[in-house]
Amino acid sequence: MIEANLSQAVYMIQRQEYIDTLIRFRDKQLIKVVTGIRRCGKSTLFELFQAHLRADGVDDAQIISINLEEGEHDEIETYRQLYSSVNDRIVPGKRMYIFLDEVQRVADFQKAVDSLYVKKNCDVYITSSNAYLLSGELATLLSGRYVEIKMLPLSFKEYVSQFPADARRERLYADYIQNSAFPYALEIGKPKDRRQYLQGIYDTIVLKDIVARKKFPDIAMLKSVVRFMFDNIGNLCSNKSIADTMTSAGRKISVHTVESYLTALTECFILYQIGRYDVKGKQYLKTGDKYYAADIGLRYALLGKKAADMGHILENIVFLELYRRGYEVYIGKVGATEVDFIAVGEEGTEYYQVAYTVIDTDGATLRRELAPLLAINDHNPKYLLTMDHTPLTSHNGIKQIHVLDWLLK
Repeated sequence: MIEANLSQAVYMIQRQEYIDTLIRFRDKQLIKVVTGIRRCGKSTLFELFQAHLRADGVDDAQIISINLEEGEHDEIETYRQLYSSVNDRIVPGKRMYIFLDEVQRVADFQKAVDSLYVKKNCDVYITSSNAYLLSGELATLLSGRYVEIKMLPLSFKEYVSQFPADARRERLYADYIQNSAFPYALEIGKPKDRRQYLQGIYDTIVLKDIVARKKFPDIAMLKSVVRFMFDNIGNLCSNKSIADTMTSAGRKISVHTVESYLTALTECFILYQIGRYDVKGKQYLKTGDKYYAADIGLRYALLGKKAADMGHILENIVFLELYRRGYEVYIGKVGATEVDFIAVGEEGTEYYQVAYTVIDTDGATLRRELAPLLAINDHNPKYLLTMDHTPLTSHNGIKQIHVLDWLLK
């Protein structure tokens, strides 16, 4: 493992893209809602943005920051208490910046958030580790009045920035997928300690974010589903196929229970669900979704060093990067073949095929990977991302790029 440059605490890595987003929305009449898996850096992002505000001339008295998971705020249990604790600190006539971390822990929190939002001098920022925050009353009450900032653990580019410039990228990639992209994991040197840290994140998500809220009675079954999904990233799945496979392996589970578990796992951002789109038929398909993990290091911590499909792991990393860059991402069906990702962004649609390598003796692998892209008749950009060390190549307009170059651009 390559040692990181720890001249400053790595958990304070400048997540510049997220900071820039907060800067763009500063003082806009919108509630800024930062969502993402636990320990991906949401609280640290608030600290970094607050430092930016102070550097820009904002006084400490104008910043109110409450982390509702800290013991000192245990007395805040209702929205009235939350509102009062903030309102009592508002300085009349001053622009106030209000940061509420893990706000979903307070009952009816949306009422307090709404009351603060309507104050003319308040700029409100909140975080949550659960997507259901935006699927319930807050979304209804504040429709059109909030912006969601979707946060992930470190990108490969952010991870690489913490190491010497002459470090080998391939070695860093191997460390990245095994050691985790959670920011604080970079500070933990021993593999055993890192696995313990990741296990703690996982247990907190399962017990606090899922079981405590959903009241699932069978924790062991829930954990079995997580392990199954982590072992099948990038594979086409349906609720029925998952239930049938687990039942045949001796873990009897109903389709309805699988559906409930997967909904909870995606709501807390430990898994991401991707639907399919028929490119030729131009329609969304109702069956055969894929799931990807929020962090491959977390997958290794749970499954150990069992044999893994490096192609699907690379696919997972590419999906997270497309999501991080703001694309809507789908699996593409092209006749009987499949394009790994259709990425829809502000500038249009792009197609991505991902393969760990396309080098073999007779070129069959390259032809197989290119076939779905060549079958698409439109003129949108098409890319083949691999780990092969080949010069930038074009196959009838399809650009073959070294995936690490693409991740670091």
